[in-house]
This record gives sequence, structure tokens and C-alpha cells, in this order.
Amino acid sequence: MQMKPLNYLFLSAILLSGSAQANVTEDDFVAKTTQNLINLCTASPQDPQYREAIHFCQGYLVGAYQFDQAQAADRPEVKLVCFTDPKPSRNQAIEMFVTWAKQHPEFMNEIPVDTEFRFLTEKWPCKK
Repeated sequence: MQMKPLNYLFLSAILLSGSAQANVTEDDFVAKTTQNLINLCTASPQDPQYREAIHFCQGYLVGAYQFDQAQAADRPEVKLVCFTDPKPSRNQAIEMFVTWAKQHPEFMNEIPVDTEFRFLTEKWPCKK
């Protein structure tokens, strides 16, 4: 029996609803752990704080990366991250980080910036 497109849509909705994440919490916005940051980065569009969560996620990750780049502006020997060409988009890099972090639950209780740079230096190390 062949499924009709509408049945695929219905099945997808059921599967997605079963894996929906709980709403983000105020504790997540303190970002003490990598898990807090991942909760924000993966907030559901139905979450009442979705926009704030996604913006916090992007701001945190991009801000930490920009700080590293600024630190290395006059001292290339301390640069930690060297993207390949073509450079991934911000959203691609964040998606890759989230996927990587979920595959490494041993880092979920660590400080998020440590986990971010663990990922970045593994994925895009600078040749020294």
C-alpha cells in the first residue's frame, strides 16, 4: 500500500511532536553549562521564548568566536580557529556545533565556551 503525501505530512507531525523539547527555562539563559546553551540553540518555534533563545544562542557562539579572532588579530600564533574556504555560514556552523555537542554528552556539564572551542579546534584547527 502506497502512502499519499497527506499521510506523510501527518506521520511527520506525529513523529516531530513526540520528540518535542521542553520549554527553555530562565536557568538556560544563565548558560552555566553546555546543556543550557544547547537547550537555547534547539528551542522549538512553539516555545514562548523561542526568539530570545535563538538570539541568545547565536550571540553567545558568535561573540565567543569574535573575541578569539580579536585576540589573535595582532598575534596570529595564538589564533585557535581557521575556517576552510568556503567558510560555513553562521547557521551552518551553529548547526554543526549542536550536532557535535549532542554526540558528546560528556561535555554537557562543562562551560559552554570551552565546549564551543573544543568543537571549533577539532573541526577547523589552525595549522602551526
